[in-house]
Amino acid sequence: MNDDTPDQEGAASSTAPFARLTPECVLDAIDGVLSTAGQRTDGRMLALNSYENRVFQVGVEDGPPVVAKFYRPERWTDEAILEEHAFVADLAAREIPAVPARAFEGRTLHTFGGFRLAIFERRGGRAPDLDRRDTLEWLGRFIGRIHAVGQTQNYIARPTLDIHTFGFEPRDYLLSHRFVPDDVRTAWETVVNLALEGVERAFERAGDVRALRMHGDCHPSNMLWTDAGPHFVDFDDSRMGPAVQDLWLLLPGERAEASRALTDLLAGYEDFCEFEPRELHLIEALRTLRLIHYSAWLARRWDDPAFPAAFPWFNTQRYWEDRILELREQLGAMQEGPLWLV
Repeated sequence: MNDDTPDQEGAASSTAPFARLTPECVLDAIDGVLSTAGQRTDGRMLALNSYENRVFQVGVEDGPPVVAKFYRPERWTDEAILEEHAFVADLAAREIPAVPARAFEGRTLHTFGGFRLAIFERRGGRAPDLDRRDTLEWLGRFIGRIHAVGQTQNYIARPTLDIHTFGFEPRDYLLSHRFVPDDVRTAWETVVNLALEGVERAFERAGDVRALRMHGDCHPSNMLWTDAGPHFVDFDDSRMGPAVQDLWLLLPGERAEASRALTDLLAGYEDFCEFEPRELHLIEALRTLRLIHYSAWLARRWDDPAFPAAFPWFNTQRYWEDRILELREQLGAMQEGPLWLV
């Protein structure tokens, strides 16, 4: 897999990629898909919180509303999107609570006016209470079930979360495109290089860690809780990577509390999937990579008018000074050693 196919975490190729996605275009696109099942929209439309793609809840005549995702042009290939759709459909078929793209005339990926879109069932819910041990165990069981399916085969068209794709490549992008101000450029470059050396040492300590298909962005906003338990949404960032990536994002910041929460998660996780303890060496390394990657993600999308409006603090002097301090803290965290289980 070429990690840069096309704009696979690479620079956006066009300015304002969603400028033509007017409300009329959205409704016409969804009507074009729904009409194959004898349905049509009723004109009600609510934009949902999403920056990478554009996502809308849309009312349907004589039926429940649906959620439509319009994919950012050129970010993923069709093959990569369909791999994710197939993975989530497999999870749902095994009664794992993930929300798959709906198929219309045998297809889950559709096109309209140069945009690609998919339709999903609307599922409500609230954020999980991560202070409860039983909630963490419940989430751990379902993440374990996701990974048990995820390890049965590999992605072909999607990349792997590793030091190159989330560390070296984002660093090089930020430097080559001159996003870091000259006044702090040397300091940031020095600390990011030290941080990446720390990440490399952490991966060396972890040894040969298995990569599997995972959610990839398994934070609380991507899991919704109901009285029947959780369900997982938005597998858009799904890729190959270490299992612990889908666990550490659910941990609190304080080390002792994080150890207790991870113990509870793994109590449920290992009912369905074996966890390799060596991956504990990767938690702070993966956090460091996410911080570097996040800055580059904002930089790559800066030509999209939605981003300066939503993230006005990005690329200011203060922003980069804070990132320098953040990476210095990560240097210390990676030197502390892995979390212990209680």
